[in-house]
Amino acid sequence: MNSALLSGIVLVMALAFMTSCHSGSEFAEPEADSTLIHTDQAFSQMSESRGMKQAFLNFMDSGGILLRPGHLPIIGDAARKYLQNAVDSTYRLTWEVSGARMALAGDLGYTYGLYSLKLKDTTLRGTYVSIWKRQTDGKWKFVLDSGNEGTGQP
Repeated sequence: MNSALLSGIVLVMALAFMTSCHSGSEFAEPEADSTLIHTDQAFSQMSESRGMKQAFLNFMDSGGILLRPGHLPIIGDAARKYLQNAVDSTYRLTWEVSGARMALAGDLGYTYGLYSLKLKDTTLRGTYVSIWKRQTDGKWKFVLDSGNEGTGQP
């Protein structure tokens, strides 16, 4: 299966998962969402303290997908290589979680919120969504991460 087709399938599945939240039967109780919120907060804290590259490499699933402007979906080993080649010493990327939902089965979930990219003389803001999968060791890793530039905030 070619990577464009696989990416399309994953994106459709992710969108279907995210838009199904209006039917409460597929999602765990709101208290379960706090697990994902804490995971995403730890992800942001690592990005702030150790750099974006280290945080993303640490929290990404082995088959993780990055959706980035100007790129086709970047998948698995290509995503790791993309991150390893990133130079993150000239900026600081952090974010605040706005919400989270966990599937009733407790194996998938998503978080979303606002990010802040601080450069030397300016700060860029935008929105993001991460889809998370529970690993066999119980830890959460993101399987898809995407962001959109601009929020209209100063």
